[in-house]
Amino acid sequence: MGNVFGRKGRPSRVTEQDRAVLQLKQQRDKLRQYQKRITLQLEKERSLAKQLLKDGKRERALLLLKKKRYQDRLLDKTENQIDNLERMVQDIEFAQIEMKVIEGLKNGNECLKKMHEVMSFEEVERILEETEDAVEYQKQIDELLAGSLTQEDEEAVLQELEAITQGEDVELPEVPAEPLPEAPQPESERKPSKSHAEREMLAA
Repeated sequence: MGNVFGRKGRPSRVTEQDRAVLQLKQQRDKLRQYQKRITLQLEKERSLAKQLLKDGKRERALLLLKKKRYQDRLLDKTENQIDNLERMVQDIEFAQIEMKVIEGLKNGNECLKKMHEVMSFEEVERILEETEDAVEYQKQIDELLAGSLTQEDEEAVLQELEAITQGEDVELPEVPAEPLPEAPQPESERKPSKSHAEREMLAA
């Protein structure tokens, strides 16, 4: 019971325009059915008129053809009414599309207004200036780094970049596990020269 009452309380999505379009289409379909029925009847009456003429009943055949002529005019009016109904249906449906388009434009304008309120022209200008400063700063850093590297460093960097691009790791030299030997002292520091020893003996 609660579900039934809950369904009744829901707002219907069918608009007045939808109801009008539905009624127009129903009237159009009824006219088409009437049109088919009259067309079949006229064909029968025409065949009957031919038979009456063969039987020598000219007056009855003439009366039947007059009736047929009147019904032909009704068919023409029915066709015009169907055209009018279809045109009206198309106009209503196109008007509904226009309303949706206008509603979409309205929502879009409101959204743009809110975005403009959140971000003013001064805010956009400030962000652009900060972005330009950041780009200029990064450019200066790149120039400093480029100036501090030797030709050998530049080649190593390019080689590593090529390896990364090809999905390969750069092979670096292995670091020795044992400590490096001390550098040998110069010969002059290990023993005094001969001339220096002779001078000491002479001084003694």
